[in-house]
Amino acid sequence: MSSTEARSTVESNAGSTVGSKAESGAPSSGPSSSGPSSSGSPSGWLRLKPYVQMARPDHWFKNIFVLPGAVLAVFFRPELATRESLLPLALVLVATCLVASSNYVINELLDAPSDREHPVKRHRPAASGLVSPPAAIGLWLVLAVLGIGLAWSVERHAGMSAAALWVMGIIYNVPPLRSKDIPYLDVTSESINNPLRLLLGWFALIDNSVPPVSLAIAYWMIGAFFMAIKRFAEYRRIADVGVAGRYRKSFVYYNEDRLLVSLFFFAMVGALFTGVFIVRYHLELILGIPLVAGFLTWYLSIGLRDDSPVQNPERLYREWRFAGYALLCVAVFIALMFTHVPVLYEWFNVELSKASPLWTLEGR
Repeated sequence: MSSTEARSTVESNAGSTVGSKAESGAPSSGPSSSGPSSSGSPSGWLRLKPYVQMARPDHWFKNIFVLPGAVLAVFFRPELATRESLLPLALVLVATCLVASSNYVINELLDAPSDREHPVKRHRPAASGLVSPPAAIGLWLVLAVLGIGLAWSVERHAGMSAAALWVMGIIYNVPPLRSKDIPYLDVTSESINNPLRLLLGWFALIDNSVPPVSLAIAYWMIGAFFMAIKRFAEYRRIADVGVAGRYRKSFVYYNEDRLLVSLFFFAMVGALFTGVFIVRYHLELILGIPLVAGFLTWYLSIGLRDDSPVQNPERLYREWRFAGYALLCVAVFIALMFTHVPVLYEWFNVELSKASPLWTLEGR
């Protein structure tokens, strides 16, 4: 799908979004996009605020998943651990935030009709009628151009990864593809953004090779595990099969058992490919596996709560014990990445591979 075709499709669906609001009589908590409120024209900030909210800067923390790509790059190329590496990494991180915000804008615009069926999301700016669809489409495109352009200015493959992140937003949100409406594909097509973020962090520092495929797949599947738990929590929160199906089409197929089984599948596949990476590249990481198992188990236990906070991962910092444990896991794994324990290779009877550890790009 070209950018022009995507924009045409979005404009058509955005128009139906406005129409469905008018027909449903959904309440508006602020000024209408069709003109000033009865109390006079809103201030510039009040007009701008809904568009800022659509870009969801409070979700930018998710882009910390770019950083493991940079850590991995330093693991394979220790000479990259310099101050000079900070600027390209920072620029790529900003670029990722801009592209992610572009995807959030189109997500909220096209989800407005279904969001009105959700007890919380019905208060979002688009669902409340606080934004103009043409202006939102313009914001979607501007953020994409800025983000992809910034990443490309750092490194061409970083720009391609940013473009892929944006395209996945189209595949996930825009009809006729709209993978978010298809069971299981909704989870896997959304979570593939994790390995794309890994690539962005990697290409911020390295331009002539790609990170290990085994780790990219593990990153993808663990992301799918988190997304499946989020779906499970959302399904339980709505607690009405009919309303759930109107809110999210994939919920017509899903039930609690199917979602639980799927998340165990994703966890097992992720664990398998994590094991491949550990044995192939750095056996010392096996010492951190109990910590990771504890982290995933703890996250699952939070997801099983009534009205679980995993529905809004950006608020998980309030689970301060869990957040502290997550930081501990990260610190231990970074330390293990740069630690050598020769006796482990004897205990597990593992020999270091003599093959080239990375695939190169364009013969470089």
